[in-house]
Amino acid sequence: MDHNSGAILVLSGPSGAGKSTLLKEVINDIGECYFSISTTTRQIREGESNGVDYHFISTKEFQADIDDGMFLEYALVHGNYYGTSLKPVRKALKAAKLVIFDIDVQGNEIISKRLGDISTSVFISPPTLNELKTRLKGRKTDTEDVIVARLEMAKQEIQRISEYDYLIINDELKTAANRLKVIAQAARLKFADNEIDEFKQKWEDID
Repeated sequence: MDHNSGAILVLSGPSGAGKSTLLKEVINDIGECYFSISTTTRQIREGESNGVDYHFISTKEFQADIDDGMFLEYALVHGNYYGTSLKPVRKALKAAKLVIFDIDVQGNEIISKRLGDISTSVFISPPTLNELKTRLKGRKTDTEDVIVARLEMAKQEIQRISEYDYLIINDELKTAANRLKVIAQAARLKFADNEIDEFKQKWEDID
């Protein structure tokens, strides 16, 4: 039985854990991928590209997709809708791509409930809270108040690691990247429930 459908890889972890850096290290070694981006009804801004920064659609189309259950999650923010649409995800899965989500623990919970049979989840973390603090300060992109808020959020996120299939402690970049590559490759081998049912039916066939 050929296994030619796509799969989902969920990446979560505190801001500063190195998710983007790790992904850049392995992206050329894990086959064809689609990185999930949000869909929004706000106007496209100068320098943005449709399908790169966001999927830009009309409010009417967004609301119709809500009615059709086509969003994993969505919210109305300052008069504009933002959400994770299933349309590009399903298109990528049909094309046998690995769909990658960089989302928080709440997002992982939603995906697990709706697409758990084809999803593999990874929590990426620095080795200690002190190391995370050092990295956040080293970036020099956040105020002290923002750093404190990120650290408090990280403490909460760490408590939910058991909800994930894998934990990668991002201490040494090459080691962590190799582990992520192996997990991503294994994620592609996961069979959806309907594929398993099809296999069981065929397996029992007798000529």
